[in-house]
Amino acid sequence: MSKIWFITGANRGFGRIWTEAALARGDKVVATSRRPDALQDLVENYGDAILPLELDVTDRNRAIAAVVEALDAFGRLDVVVNNAGYGLFGAVEEVSDKQVRDQMEVNFFGVLNVTQAVLPQFRKQGSGHLIQVTSMGGVMAFPNLGGYHASKWAVEGLTESLVQEVSKFGIKVTLVEPGGYETDWAGASAVHAAPLPQYDFIRQDMMAMAERMPANFVGNPAATGPAILKLVDAPEPPLRLLLGVAPTLMIGDIYAKRLQTWKDWEHVTIAATGK
Repeated sequence: MSKIWFITGANRGFGRIWTEAALARGDKVVATSRRPDALQDLVENYGDAILPLELDVTDRNRAIAAVVEALDAFGRLDVVVNNAGYGLFGAVEEVSDKQVRDQMEVNFFGVLNVTQAVLPQFRKQGSGHLIQVTSMGGVMAFPNLGGYHASKWAVEGLTESLVQEVSKFGIKVTLVEPGGYETDWAGASAVHAAPLPQYDFIRQDMMAMAERMPANFVGNPAATGPAILKLVDAPEPPLRLLLGVAPTLMIGDIYAKRLQTWKDWEHVTIAATGK
């Protein structure tokens, strides 16, 4: 049986690639975007198999309405992908209050809006796979991206609780955590804070680090399509799926250091019990 997908941010980047991968194998996709006209070529190629809908994920009422429209068109939803989001660049001292709030509105509250809109249908069906696209930046952090990391860590925490709440309803949940990819995440869709010269060294260090990385550190986003199809077809999908070389090179060491720090300070930790 073909799957029915609901994908946010479907007009470009990962959302576009995963929309195309699903359609190419015969699935149906509700492809949402603030610019659904950008999906017209897919409508011409796949006809009624794709339903482009306008959706700004920060609009809670529109998110609920989009899910209703999707169900009216296809009758059910099997896979919902919370992909819409963007990057915010700037040191913590540089980013404005508004920039961080706007980041949270899209990257966190947008995910919450769509998640809450679809959960009643998933419970009614007794099935469904919710995919929350965070990042390797949802479990680790780089300088100059504090606001972005805050939004992705928030999604990770929300989802850790969610999976424990909904598994008994037959609902599957996965956090997809990509590393670096050749998308426009750091390009046209990104927001940059006004720089302070005191933090120029951070940007220089980041550029130098990027130049030292192996060629495959930044992946080809097209390669993620088959990976996502394997994920949604898995009988028991994982809670977390890393994508790309970068996470495998970095995250293991970060967790090892955290474990060692907790061990080194265990005597203080236990003494704080007071018993």
